[in-house]
Amino acid sequence: MSDNYSYVAEDEMLFSASPKSEPETCLGIHFESSEDRREYFRNELRKKLKDPEFRAIEGFPIGDDEDIIALSDPPYYCACPNPWVPDFIREWESQKTPTTTPYKREPFAADVKEDKGDPLYNIHAYHTKVPPRAIMRYILHYTEPGDVVLDGFCGSGMTGVACQMCADEGEIKSLGYSISSNGIIEQDGNRLHVGERKCIQGDLAPLATFIAANHNSAFNYDNFYQKATRILKQVREELGWMYSTIGLGNQKDRINFTVWSDVVICPNCGQEIVVFNDCLNEKLEIKKDFECNKCHYCGEKSQFLRKTETRYDELLDRNV
Repeated sequence: MSDNYSYVAEDEMLFSASPKSEPETCLGIHFESSEDRREYFRNELRKKLKDPEFRAIEGFPIGDDEDIIALSDPPYYCACPNPWVPDFIREWESQKTPTTTPYKREPFAADVKEDKGDPLYNIHAYHTKVPPRAIMRYILHYTEPGDVVLDGFCGSGMTGVACQMCADEGEIKSLGYSISSNGIIEQDGNRLHVGERKCIQGDLAPLATFIAANHNSAFNYDNFYQKATRILKQVREELGWMYSTIGLGNQKDRINFTVWSDVVICPNCGQEIVVFNDCLNEKLEIKKDFECNKCHYCGEKSQFLRKTETRYDELLDRNV
């Protein structure tokens, strides 16, 4: 897969079609560029959308043919049931090296703990999302390179991301695994192998499949960077005034973030204490005990009452 599909909007300053890319081969057909591949398979998808039996598939989206085609990047992603899935499976199976070794895996029994700070995890929010490095452990354990993994409830597509990451030795080593010079991973008596797994992803939610497709599609990094920079520049010119303030020397400074903090009262001397300034430890966690920065009285945080203000609310006709 090459360039990712770009939507063409009326405002060409923000969006434009992807430039011609390198030649590619898809399902045994050679194309001079990814756009040629898309055009060919879009026309094939148009033909299939005319088939009443195809449109009668349960869960088929409600929409005009051209809208479905515009959202699709066929044959890799279709905004409807993908008719090329059997073709991909046949091609992938034909590419696998035949083996006579019987399949045997002991059940995967280990604690899996991954935080949510992974950049890939944070690209797009989605409920019930799982960090791809957590999924990698199971895929490496139960499958071989080139095996086909089916995720019928793909959500944001992290299983597909994990399948691709199984070819990245750096990512595998980040899991604590050791890799020999011939690409063998020795893990708990199993000989696992470095290599990409193929993944078929589907979901009842159209938004999920769209997000998953974009998480797993290759794209032109330079083209993306140029477009993103252009969009950020325009947004900054239009809305930047909302995030600026007058700083030192009366010059305009950009606000990166704003911190709101409770203010508490020392029970001993009545001194006001800003919690963010004086009551956090090195990890920016609230301390169990607070200390007054004036009289140095130290006590549990429950003893330090929050400072409040009372004002008259004209709409409620009472003090708040």
